[in-house]
Amino acid sequence: MKRYPFVALVLFSACTTQVKTDTAQNGINEAETERVLNHHWDAFKANDLEGTMADYTEESILITPDKTYKGLEEIRTNFVNAFKVFPKDSSKLTLNKSLVVRDIGYILWGAATPTFQLVYATDTFIIHDGKIVRQTYAGLTDVE
Repeated sequence: MKRYPFVALVLFSACTTQVKTDTAQNGINEAETERVLNHHWDAFKANDLEGTMADYTEESILITPDKTYKGLEEIRTNFVNAFKVFPKDSSKLTLNKSLVVRDIGYILWGAATPTFQLVYATDTFIIHDGKIVRQTYAGLTDVE
C-alpha cells in the first residue's frame, strides 16, 4: 500500500515536467496570449476590421453556433456581418471577464445594441505565435 503514494508522486512529477517541457518547446507564452486577447477585444470593440483580422491566419478556424468559418476570407465575412449588428456609434460592449491560461484566452462579455441585447456571450481562443488559431463563440440574445 505504501508504494501507491510514491508511484502517484512519481507520475505527477513526470506529468508536470512534461507540461513544462511542452510549454518551452511549443513557445507558449501567456504574456503573448494576453496581448493578442486584449488586442482582439479592443479591435472588435472599435469595429476595426483590419485590426481584428490581423489576429488570424489562413489556418485559423472560428466555430459559432450557426457556422464554422475556416481561413481569412470566411472569418472576415463573419466580422463584416458582426460589425453591422454591433454598430460602433450606437452599441455598448462590456467585457465582464478575461482570463488567460498558457495558450488559451477566455472572455465573457455582453452588449447592448439598438436592436437587441447580447445578455451573455463567451469566446475561447487558442493562440499560437501571436495569432488566433482556433476560436469558439456562443451568445444569448434578448431582442428588444
